[in-house]
Amino acid sequence: MNYPRRHFLHLLSGLAVAPLAGAAETSLNVAGAAKYVAARKGYALLIKQHGKVIHESYANGAKKGEARRIYSGTKGFWGLAAMAAVEDGHLALNEKVSATLPSWQRGGKENITIEQLLDFNCGLERCLKLHQDGLSNRNQMALDRPLVGTPGKSFIYGPSALQVFHEVLKQKLKGRFLSESPTRYLERRVLRPLGLGSQRYLADAKGNPLLAAGFLMTPSQWARMGDLLLAQGKPVLKASSMGPLLEGSSSNAAYSFGFWNNRAADKMGAREIDIEDMLEVDWDRQNWSRVCIAKGVPKDLIACIGSGYQRMYAIPSMALVIVRQGLNARYSDGDFLRTLLG
Repeated sequence: MNYPRRHFLHLLSGLAVAPLAGAAETSLNVAGAAKYVAARKGYALLIKQHGKVIHESYANGAKKGEARRIYSGTKGFWGLAAMAAVEDGHLALNEKVSATLPSWQRGGKENITIEQLLDFNCGLERCLKLHQDGLSNRNQMALDRPLVGTPGKSFIYGPSALQVFHEVLKQKLKGRFLSESPTRYLERRVLRPLGLGSQRYLADAKGNPLLAAGFLMTPSQWARMGDLLLAQGKPVLKASSMGPLLEGSSSNAAYSFGFWNNRAADKMGAREIDIEDMLEVDWDRQNWSRVCIAKGVPKDLIACIGSGYQRMYAIPSMALVIVRQGLNARYSDGDFLRTLLG
């Protein structure tokens, strides 16, 4: 599969930090991390290393086996579906959206690519109303949103771009020998290989799911996403598909396809921020330059981030997968991770 040169170079750098089989156990401050989570309205903390659960605890009235909202953690699963569609030949990342959706052949949208939708740098108004229940046609509402930023240069985090991607995938899967909806495609290509069943899709009257949020998962279920990241895409994707999924974009190097990265952590002038707080600021006042999730933490850290500090972390170089679920509180990614990693 031919990706642009930047994809290939990033893939090589990602492989360099993959853990060696049988790597020595890292000394972790598990007790301190569990205490930190419990003291900040945390419900669950699950830690896996080398594929084995080394800690699992519940606090503040939570119990094992309870599925909770992962909010924007949902986005990463659709990012996997997008790369699966590339592997299966249904679409190309550099393909123009307007080639599939004629309504985008005007209004400045004609050159927007599928990759720009998935990186949230297509310039489309975010339209938070798309999160509401009872909508008649969520996809059409997204398609009709105006451009408020410059495609390729404006990071605008919100549900509208993903809903446009859903419409693209919907059209791509139509009329094939084994025609299926994007939801069924997601289940077959992503969820089932991960040992997960159907999810809460929050479909509108037309059957269009909300791609930006909605899934309910237990910590052990969400941790399977981390297992995939440590296994360089297995059992869903080829290792060669992981570069575009995790590389970031020109407008926000720390985000792409539902995944946040920590690659700026060791750079001069790196800025550790509260990502959720930054996303509350108007998009044109956000500053994503040299942003990292946590300083003093391996730069190969990958995170799926959901509202209220729902977190799934994967650190390939340490063979670690960590899930935190709970309520909104005075939680810090950096403080938690530095506590755990010592």
